[in-house]
Amino acid sequence: MPLAKERQTPMRLPDRESHPVAGATKIQAGSLVVLDAGLAKPGHTATGLVSLGRAERTVDNTNGAAGEKRVEILRKRTFLFSNLEADPVALADVGKPCFVVDDETVAKTDGTGTRSPAGRVADVDPSGVWVEF
Repeated sequence: MPLAKERQTPMRLPDRESHPVAGATKIQAGSLVVLDAGLAKPGHTATGLVSLGRAERTVDNTNGAAGEKRVEILRKRTFLFSNLEADPVALADVGKPCFVVDDETVAKTDGTGTRSPAGRVADVDPSGVWVEF
């Protein structure tokens, strides 16, 4: 039915998302966040994870049930993460995917099928790896 009067249409910004946090989980502000079975968790080594982006604020759901709290994610940006010394991303990897090790570290490879993709390598410098989500 057409609008009969003005309305405030709900909106989502394309670079921000909110996801339910897994139970017994704390996500630190600035961490790489992944979806694991539909619930947000800090980045960790596992297969089948979906990388979301960076947590905007710390969310402590350590005493809560799954989905009791939500975490705001900033995406469609490039963020700096640590480079795993044992499997380093190199400048030659710009434009290629890198892989989640933990909530602050990425690696060049999938660790023989044990890691999920983090995002696209945008740059590598002495500070770490710039990852585009």
